[in-house]
Amino acid sequence: MFEQAFKNIDNVLWKDAGCSSELDYVEQTSWILFLKYLEDLEQERKTEAALAGKGTYTHIIATKFRWHNWAVPKTSDDKIDHNKAMTGDDLHDFVNNDLFPYLKKFKQSAESADTIEYKIGEIFSQLKNRIQSGYNLREVLNIVDELRFKSQKEKHELSHLYEAKIKNMGNAGRNGGEYYTPRPLIKTIVKVVAPKIGDTIYDGAVGSAGFLVEAFEYLMKSKELSTKDIETLQKKTFYGKEKKSLAYIIGIMNMILHGIEAPNIIHTNTLAENLADIQEKDRFDVILANPPFGGKERKEVQQNFPIKTGETALLFLQHFIKHLKAGGKAGIVIKNTFLSNGSTGDAYVSLRKYLLETCNLHTILDLPGGAFSGAGVKTIVLFFTKGEPTKKIWYYQLNPGRNLGKTNPLNEKDLAEFVELHKTKSASENSWTVNVADLNTKTFDLSVRNPNSNDEVTLREPKEILKEIEKLDKKTDKILLSIRQKL
Repeated sequence: MFEQAFKNIDNVLWKDAGCSSELDYVEQTSWILFLKYLEDLEQERKTEAALAGKGTYTHIIATKFRWHNWAVPKTSDDKIDHNKAMTGDDLHDFVNNDLFPYLKKFKQSAESADTIEYKIGEIFSQLKNRIQSGYNLREVLNIVDELRFKSQKEKHELSHLYEAKIKNMGNAGRNGGEYYTPRPLIKTIVKVVAPKIGDTIYDGAVGSAGFLVEAFEYLMKSKELSTKDIETLQKKTFYGKEKKSLAYIIGIMNMILHGIEAPNIIHTNTLAENLADIQEKDRFDVILANPPFGGKERKEVQQNFPIKTGETALLFLQHFIKHLKAGGKAGIVIKNTFLSNGSTGDAYVSLRKYLLETCNLHTILDLPGGAFSGAGVKTIVLFFTKGEPTKKIWYYQLNPGRNLGKTNPLNEKDLAEFVELHKTKSASENSWTVNVADLNTKTFDLSVRNPNSNDEVTLREPKEILKEIEKLDKKTDKILLSIRQKL
């Protein structure tokens, strides 16, 4: 039922002039789902208050703006009241001119940023209704009204479908891929880092909140939870920051669907924070993240960091190290160029040296190209603990025995050997250990060089490479000259 409902929503949005891509479909579905979720949440709280004898329940949303009054008003026999249900221009104008302005005001009136009231205001301050036809909007509202958020089973099924939509969006272009990290990889990172109840867990590049969601799922299954444990998971465990409006909204919605009622995600540019201002209260026990690759930050943002660079990934890594508590653990995805780029005095070299001196970089997982939905970007995962220098690094080179891509994605079985061998840091065909004392202290090059590999790679000197290029250029010139003469 739920799967068909999502398909039906996409079919309606596909024919609307205001929605042109999978990103738009997810964004518009998200705000409507969110309001239906609020309706079900309020009904649940009202029932609980009555059963507990607490008297009248105070609604978050004013009467006029509750789902059952504006979105899908019903008759006494629980059917849509077509006399009251707005459609066409009336519905479109009400949503744009009344509903959204009302919901935006919650940001100012909320008691604090960790309340659901604040999240309502933040979400509706960051987006707009893109559905141009009030008739299409009416169709979507009717479909969403059939969905229920009341039982854990319903929420679980909806969360899986929403994840599938995020994955599709990640494959849809227009920078959609930055929102989606393969879930088998996230689950593996969470298993290896192994957070526990009571840890604070942070992702400063939260995207669709995949790391926080999987850490929540992991901890929910970690032991028999007490009421106090559940409250800790709901309010004092998961924290995130996100710069982009769409990712922020998707991240919040994803966490809500997975059972976290008021996600502690802040809509901000994480890198605008000056690292010199970080205090102990700002630090976390666990950091799990996949910061954006290839981005550039302005000079004024770079001033917030001791190691100056425009590369967002390098700035994020500094941010994460600074935000870890002493003894805190991290699992960070980053491009494999981090391991070897740069020469003496360069930001890459300085950051590798800083990481090795301030943290125990105990594990590097080397991923094959194509691990990220066939994007071809070569990535690694850095696993480290803060507070003691690195002495040995255990490397694992993932070799799934096939080419990875959209139709042949990474799965948890591919990563099973890594998880098992990591427990003892054992040597194997795909794993080995490097002593930090043996590194070149001018470059701190951490390149992945599997000593067990039969594929010997000979690194050539720059002069040799330039000679080869010159030779090829001359050959090309001769071919072009020959073609011109024939013409």
